[in-house]
Amino acid sequence: MDETAHGKSLLGEFLSGRRAQLKPADVGLPDYGDRRRVPGLRREELAQLAGVSVAYYIRLEQGLSLNASPQVLDALATALRLDDAERRHLHTLSGDARQSRRRLPVERVTAAVRQLVVAFGDSPVVVLGRRSDILTWNRAGHALFAGHLAPDSPDQAATRPNTARLVFLDAHTRDLYVDWPRKARDVVGKLRQAVGEYPDDPHLATLIGELTMRSPQFATLWAEHRVRAWDMAEYRMRHPTVGELDVLQHSLPVPRGQGIRVVVTTAAPGSAGQAALRLLNQTLQPAVDMPAAAGTPARVVPSVPS
Repeated sequence: MDETAHGKSLLGEFLSGRRAQLKPADVGLPDYGDRRRVPGLRREELAQLAGVSVAYYIRLEQGLSLNASPQVLDALATALRLDDAERRHLHTLSGDARQSRRRLPVERVTAAVRQLVVAFGDSPVVVLGRRSDILTWNRAGHALFAGHLAPDSPDQAATRPNTARLVFLDAHTRDLYVDWPRKARDVVGKLRQAVGEYPDDPHLATLIGELTMRSPQFATLWAEHRVRAWDMAEYRMRHPTVGELDVLQHSLPVPRGQGIRVVVTTAAPGSAGQAALRLLNQTLQPAVDMPAAAGTPARVVPSVPS
């Protein structure tokens, strides 16, 4: 498949998938109770709502039209009831077909990013790549999210944990989230955004295929074409050591990081969650931290005094 066809197939899949999620009543159209061969709005109905011709909309879905204007895309986004993140995703998919493909760099955690991780002190921190691979973490991040895995597992690509695999395929991680379905939807929505931004990443395509085959829940959510923005999220966790705690996860994009993000977990001041995070740090024993950079001696992290 050539570049343009590939980019437009993603646009067509997104439009078709989101169209299937809507019922006529959702958009103010009459529903006469007729049986539909496929779920959701008909192409004709969506075209009418967006103010474009049916023939033009069909060309968009089939990848035959290459020049959808921002105004048309906004009209489609409004008709599909997309939120801000999904609207941006729609524009990204459309623009992708008109852009040359980027050569994706190998994901590396720079010394500056490692210094940022250290600067957050005892707060749990994980650094995620564009495919949601865990590139590094501090001791608190490891203990909170994946204490059952080896602390140095992010160091090598062959053993590097992936948050989507953990959420859908790992029983420990599933049990961590009291509202697991919400966490699952967020993970899928962020992967959907990543596919729009990095459509030529073969490892990302492999990950999506693997999860679709191995997890029926993932396959169902993936077919909905929902998009989630990387912003602050609140979760209730059920940790095997410190019990239930309410946390906030803050996602900080790394400048010129090609999708790398620093995710910091906090809890409200004075809350039971903050006390649980403090207790979690107190359970950690002295350990050798991750090396700051290739060829740099590892440093010993002292235990948190109790």
